[in-house]
Amino acid sequence: MTTPSKVSYYPGCTLKTKARNLEESALGALAALGIEVEELPRWNCCGAVFSLADDDLIRHVAPVRDLIRVTQQGATQVVTICSQCYNTLARANLLMREDEEKRKTLNLFMEEEPDYAGEVEVLHYLTLLRERVGWDALREKVKVPLDGLKVATFYGCTLLRPQVVAIDGPNPQVFEDFLRALGATPVPFSAAQECCGAYQGLVHPVEGGRRAATVLESAQRAGAEALVLSCPLCDYNLGARQPEVRAAHSGIEPVPTFYFTQLLAVALGLEPAVCHFELNGEGALKLLEDKEYVAAATA
Repeated sequence: MTTPSKVSYYPGCTLKTKARNLEESALGALAALGIEVEELPRWNCCGAVFSLADDDLIRHVAPVRDLIRVTQQGATQVVTICSQCYNTLARANLLMREDEEKRKTLNLFMEEEPDYAGEVEVLHYLTLLRERVGWDALREKVKVPLDGLKVATFYGCTLLRPQVVAIDGPNPQVFEDFLRALGATPVPFSAAQECCGAYQGLVHPVEGGRRAATVLESAQRAGAEALVLSCPLCDYNLGARQPEVRAAHSGIEPVPTFYFTQLLAVALGLEPAVCHFELNGEGALKLLEDKEYVAAATA
């Protein structure tokens, strides 16, 4: 099968503000790997959460409009980095492909837009790396191997659920394969596919904190030196709110958190500035400096 040459890029809202450390490291890494993506010129918020209510079709207008923008850009694939955005776009796309009645209703409602029937393929960044580059080829492009870095791979909720849009199977390895290609050591831990607390961290902070504590404790018990994430909401609950979570749950030591694209950028030898480590939680940059990965990248 011929791989389409043009890949559209959907950033989503958070990557332009709170999660610049996710986006800029991701785009810098793609450029270093020779993969060209083109940002959608007229994208809107995807809605962040896929609506499960049968009578709430209006919630699907936002992600479907983004998918229509991909076709207007002349592309057949769109890649996104945020796992929440990926889940919402992929599930809206599946709905438009498989549910004729809802597809007709949505297309009639968006009468100013061209009809859409799920023609676009929605990719997560990790899927793009796996399919366009390949782990063996990625390993050859690594300039700063992350040897000795023990990382817990946190999939969270939206990369693997539901299985019809999951980026890997029920026993996923895509995150682990990615880290091994960088030279790091993925550390299995029991909470890898648990919820970080999601929006409970905002509306029910005690319950949200309990869920976040479960993830942090599990990673720590497994011997991980850091958590690697793909979701800005996970980063908020497990990174930004980590001091608050640790204060409420005794016995949890600091666990640095990284977006997976930051580790990719470091391994490819990119300048630390592209990673915006100042937006990470405590201890993240120091861990990389102590292991001399950052020094090697700037040498």
